[in-house]
Amino acid sequence: MSSQDIPEENLPAAQDRPHGAAARPADETNPFADPGLPPHEPRVQDVDERAAKRSERTVALLFTLSMLATIGFIASFVAIDVDKSVYIFPLGHISALNFALGMTLGVALFAIGAGAVHWARTLMSDEEVADERHPIEASPEVRAKVHADFKQGAKESVIGRRKLIRNTMLGALTLVPLSGVVLLRDLGPLPGTKLRHTLWSKGKLLVNMNTNEPLRPSDVAVGSLTFAMPEGLEEHDEDFQNEIAKAALMIIRLEPDSIKDKRELEWSHEGIVAYSKICTHVGCPISLYEQQTHHALCPCHQSTFDLADGARVIFGPAGHALPQLRIGVNDEGYLEALGDFEEPVGPAFWERG
Repeated sequence: MSSQDIPEENLPAAQDRPHGAAARPADETNPFADPGLPPHEPRVQDVDERAAKRSERTVALLFTLSMLATIGFIASFVAIDVDKSVYIFPLGHISALNFALGMTLGVALFAIGAGAVHWARTLMSDEEVADERHPIEASPEVRAKVHADFKQGAKESVIGRRKLIRNTMLGALTLVPLSGVVLLRDLGPLPGTKLRHTLWSKGKLLVNMNTNEPLRPSDVAVGSLTFAMPEGLEEHDEDFQNEIAKAALMIIRLEPDSIKDKRELEWSHEGIVAYSKICTHVGCPISLYEQQTHHALCPCHQSTFDLADGARVIFGPAGHALPQLRIGVNDEGYLEALGDFEEPVGPAFWERG
């Protein structure tokens, strides 16, 4: 294709001339003739204020629609049950909540975009401006020109004069982010005080996790390690994993003279001590025990706890000692809890007390 076959308005040099500027003939340095840019043709909104007002109301209507859709999104999230389904042709039966959230959020975002496009096409200046290429480094003159261009652009956007558009746009842009804030509530149920409490309470029997039978002091030999769980907790329970992750116990029997910590001795029964099985580093189950040193070792990251000295950390990344459960013996001779743990089990969290 020769240069004669290219439309004049598409020639490279044509884009470097201001609107209505005189054409530049071809020469040795630039073989392409420059026909210049065509004269700017005003739109109906540029010459008819009533048409401009109609466009302004259209843009405001779209921004208002976005605000209403955002409010509908929040209302749907609060009011529609998560298990409710509706029939939508041709999709069939779908979640009413998902459909409502998708439609309202889609309308909210679309209305903002459509409003911005209609605003730019009908009310903002559409006159093309040619600018010469310049070095990347910004000189004082360039910075001054950028500031001047910004002010000119703000003026041409008529955002200061079209207050209805400005106010509805700000309202729409303010409300839309609330959709994301509301979705944070759907990350799961609020924990409340669940991290501070377990199934242990006064009078709950200690049940051997292997035999599923209540423990007597005679069942725990000196130097042995036994795992226990609260009475009434069954593996087929729906929340078994959540509860056992907080309530699992290590039962160790030491010689009373070997216990160095005063509180540990007071909370034990005949040298039988009960500690949380959940490592205070990242929540791994502790399962290794050294009989001679009374050390319990977490297999995940090698945190080591001295069970004869309040289960304090003597090695590894764990941040604090294992919580101890106070135990005793009931009238029938079974080991029982005398309350819940006095501190949260497992890894530390921001409200640890």
